[in-house]
Formats: sequence, structure tokens, C-alpha cells
Amino acid sequence: MAFALTAFVIVVIPGPSVMFIISRALAYGRRVAALTVIGNTLGEYVQVIAVAFGIGLLIERAIVLFTILKLIGAAYLVYLGVKTIRNRRGLGSVLESSVVSQTNRRYLLQGFVVGASNPKTVVFFVAILPEFVTRSVGHVPEQMLIFGLVFSAIALVSDNLWGVTGGAARSWLARSPKRLELVGGLGGLAIIAIGVRLAFTGRKD
Repeated sequence: MAFALTAFVIVVIPGPSVMFIISRALAYGRRVAALTVIGNTLGEYVQVIAVAFGIGLLIERAIVLFTILKLIGAAYLVYLGVKTIRNRRGLGSVLESSVVSQTNRRYLLQGFVVGASNPKTVVFFVAILPEFVTRSVGHVPEQMLIFGLVFSAIALVSDNLWGVTGGAARSWLARSPKRLELVGGLGGLAIIAIGVRLAFTGRKD
């Protein structure tokens, strides 16, 4: 329960992933936001696995590796933001079922990359996760993986609520094609801003 409370506080504070999800909801709607949340959660759980087996500690301590991870995530966000702006005029179009299937996979992958490269969760897992492990019980990696599942469950619910909120705002804006085009452009700019902010966010030693 103590870990769940700590994880809840970390999750509900808007970071790169939450802002990305909101921007996707505003630009593309609830379905894309939900797919982004699923992909993002899976990406973050990859970080849990990395921390559980010691890789996350190496990344957190090695400044070069940490910086590379951060810059990859930032560059990817900027790329998605530019792409969103370029595609803003087609947000209201109805997609073919085969195209929807392809975009589903794409949106999942995009969310996965953002989640896996989010330095906020890397630092959280490295700094906080080991503190809740009972070493005398043994099976430390397994304990971390279970705590990671708790974190992922909380993030899945919280991030989906953010996505639904953003999607509801988009539904109102979608009544006017010009407003929808505007919000698509603003959503793209927001994603770019998140990426730039992430790139220039320093690490506290």
C-alpha cells in the first residue's frame, strides 16, 4: 500500500508521458489516446524489467547513457509533433478498416517508445523501487517486477483518465473542422514543446 501511494503521487503528476497522451487525445481522439496509454505502459514496464535486473542502475549512474536515452525520447517526441502538425487537416477523415489496423500498431509503438525512453520513470524505478523490496525474503528481481505491475496498473488507469478528458475536449472542438484543425496544430506544438523541454531537462545528482 505504501508503494502504491508513492506510485500514485508520481503517476498523477503530469510528466512527458502524460502530456504526450493528452496531446494525442486532443489531436486524434480517445481511441488513439487509449492505444498510446497501452503502448506507454508497456514501454515503462520494460524499464521495470531493466531495473529489476540491474540495467536501470547502470543507466541512471552513467551520465552518457542517461543523456542518450533522454535525447532519443526528446527527438522522437519532436518528430511526432511535426508529423501531427503536418497531418492536422486530415484528423476528421474516416479511415479504412485495414488502415485503422495499421495505425493501431503504429500508435501502440509510438506510445511504447515514449514510455521506454521516459527518464522520469527510470529515475523513479531506480531510486524508489528498491526501497520497498524485502531483501530477507529473497527473489529481489521478482519482487521488483510485482511492484512494477502495481505501478503499471495505476498508470494505466490514471493515464486513461487523462486521455478521456483530452478526448472529451476534442469532441467538443470537433464540431467545427477549423477548430479541429487548430487543436491538431496546437497538439503538435505541445508535443514538440514536451520534447524540447525533455531534451533540456538536467539530471539531479
